[in-house]
Amino acid sequence: MRELQEALSTRAQEMARGRVPFVRATVVRAQSPTSSHPGDTALVHADGEIEGFVGGTCAEASVREYSLRALATNEPLLLRIVPGEPSSEYEEGAITVANPCLSGGAMEIFLEPQNPLPRVLVVGATPIAQAFAAMAGPLDIDVELTDGASAAPRPDDAALIVASHGRDEELALTAALRAEVPYVALVASKKRGAAVLASLDVDEAQRARVHSPAGLSIGARTPGEIALSILAELISERVGEQPTVLVAVPATATDPVCGMSVSAVAATTHVEHGEATVYFCCENCRASFVADPDRYAVAS
Repeated sequence: MRELQEALSTRAQEMARGRVPFVRATVVRAQSPTSSHPGDTALVHADGEIEGFVGGTCAEASVREYSLRALATNEPLLLRIVPGEPSSEYEEGAITVANPCLSGGAMEIFLEPQNPLPRVLVVGATPIAQAFAAMAGPLDIDVELTDGASAAPRPDDAALIVASHGRDEELALTAALRAEVPYVALVASKKRGAAVLASLDVDEAQRARVHSPAGLSIGARTPGEIALSILAELISERVGEQPTVLVAVPATATDPVCGMSVSAVAATTHVEHGEATVYFCCENCRASFVADPDRYAVAS
């Protein structure tokens, strides 16, 4: 078990470095009879796949469903799974789910979403770029320093800031505008900035989106002060915006055999029946349905 936990820890670190969203599910309480134990951990991927162990397949169905919800809202959740007829009861920060497939026992599992921090590409190795990176870290902003030729902005980036003092500025700015990065800024004087923007191969609406000179007008002079003004402008631009949803809440379905709510994703046990896909909490329910689908035709 220790080897499994160490492997999951390494895997989680790899996913975090790769900016891959996932949920860390950890058993915090287990009541006999149950196969899980406090400390058992699993990683739930955005497609519903589960690595690790936090209980049997019936419990996994609920872990999958509510992990994907937690990932979409980016809010941690305490999931309580108890035996009983299918039902769910919400309270702030927690949900209790009754599972008819459990033979007894109960468990509490903490679901902790791990969404990537907002990424800000900073083009340049200048003192301003370095100062911005140092200031942004404590604010949970993932700063990546790059050069203009290598910059590869993505639509889910929070910003691209060019502070390279004339090196490959046009390439980086054009790529960011075409990728529709929300905040794009150029560190330059008004005169030089206007010349750079005029040279960009973009339309006027895109050109007008570039903040140049970058940063709020606070009389900044030193690299640190300029970096602070840019950071303040970036934060002010995000005020009032809805947080980016990296993972959409998946549709749910009802297991026609036991009545459990499950995620309608490929990772959930399912079978094709006629023109529909029928989802189940576990393989036993699937086998019951396959053996006599007409019995559950109305429920499905």
